[in-house]
Amino acid sequence: MNKRRADNGIPKYQQIATDIAYKIVNGIYQEDQKIYARSAIGSQYSVSSETARRAMCILADWDVVTIEKNSGVLIKSVDNAKNFLQQQKQTKSIQNLKRNILDSVERQQEEIKELYDYLTEMIDQIERYRSTNPFIPYEIVITDQTPYLDRTVGEVDFWQETFATVIAIRRNGVLMMSPGPKAVFKLNDILYYTGDEECPERVQKFMYPHQ
Repeated sequence: MNKRRADNGIPKYQQIATDIAYKIVNGIYQEDQKIYARSAIGSQYSVSSETARRAMCILADWDVVTIEKNSGVLIKSVDNAKNFLQQQKQTKSIQNLKRNILDSVERQQEEIKELYDYLTEMIDQIERYRSTNPFIPYEIVITDQTPYLDRTVGEVDFWQETFATVIAIRRNGVLMMSPGPKAVFKLNDILYYTGDEECPERVQKFMYPHQ
């Protein structure tokens, strides 16, 4: 981990510049007051002289201080220190918003991956179960969109057209097992049938040819 950065990602030299600006605004440092040399600033904040130099350069760029060669740092403007702190506040707000967005995206990606893993596992289990239990029924709901409403299984040649075998019909909460070819398709019936993997598609197209 970079020791010049805090946990929040703000460079150490920027933190030092902000801290000194706060001291200027709060009257700890006065205008025209000469403060430490860069080496002394580095010692005070436990950073290298280069980090201290960068902190002072930021403040000098904002006309908060004047850097005097071989002499030290002169406090130049309280107003400019306030302007600098306002800009830092806005920058921090943007950084926080960016970090929150990235964290949210990362969480969503993790949740999507977890969901994908669950779905993959479920599909694998279903396929394994179907391979050992070929008579797991498919189902379809009878609506008023089918042209075969109120007609019988045998009358519409259900098996001949779909190669699916009707094994039960649930009507008004009652399950009728092995209904046979005389069973009538009624509105809101749930039809249970068995067949190969392509059976559901054939049944859907047969029962609802116009969808």
